[in-house]
Amino acid sequence: LLTRFLSQVGHEPLPPTIGRNVLGRKVLYLPGFFTYARHIVEVDGKRGLFRGLTPRLISSTLSTITRGSVKKAFPLEDMEHVSNRDDVKTSLRKVVRETSHEMMMQCVSRVVSHPLHVISMRCMVQFVGREVKYSGVFSAIGRIFKEEGILGFFVGLVPHILGDVIFLWCCNLLAHFINTYAVDDSFSQASVIRSYTKFVMGIAVSMLTHPFLLVGDLMAVNNCGLRAGLPPYAPAFESWIHCWRYLSAQGQLFRGSSLLFRRVPIPASFPID
Repeated sequence: LLTRFLSQVGHEPLPPTIGRNVLGRKVLYLPGFFTYARHIVEVDGKRGLFRGLTPRLISSTLSTITRGSVKKAFPLEDMEHVSNRDDVKTSLRKVVRETSHEMMMQCVSRVVSHPLHVISMRCMVQFVGREVKYSGVFSAIGRIFKEEGILGFFVGLVPHILGDVIFLWCCNLLAHFINTYAVDDSFSQASVIRSYTKFVMGIAVSMLTHPFLLVGDLMAVNNCGLRAGLPPYAPAFESWIHCWRYLSAQGQLFRGSSLLFRRVPIPASFPID
């Protein structure tokens, strides 16, 4: 988690290496997950890999509890499973209703858990400047409230929620249409294929919604007094839209989306002899 987030921030302490792409051309690759993790251990020890873990666990726990509470408070009525093409409208209506219910649970849980997510991001990004401004959950809560007020706990919330909503709708609708029109009921393995469709769609859609995750995480640490949230790492963004436009202009909207084969961004690359 720390390795991925530091790559999202753009912290690259190790030099790139020359490699070849699938076409055999020489390209510059940034250090992969294991090399980066080894560097963190050398600097911080093994405990360094677990920066921000406590608030992250609390955030995940709050999210799970909130989703369960919302699900109990607003139960979704069961609908009979429909797979025939003759009942496409009924099946689509079921998907829309289930996705709407899931979206509500996800949005509420995101709002509740986001303050701890912000603290976790800031604890991790201190690796860049070797800071100790955020050293514990309670002290971090007090510092954020004092310096930024209540809104400080919700920086980056909007792009995260947008990413969650887009992910849910795209994933569920794509899986529905593929299962309805591409998988025939007469096929012996139809049920098995349908059970994996949403999982595969989730992987594909998560790549498309990565920019929302990236922008949300960058806003969580931007201009908060930590080195990684200030120039030269990033300007002080006025809003998440400003951050999005900046990354888009730099060709960096998918920064940190890969952990293994990370090519040097085009603007930063140069011809390799």
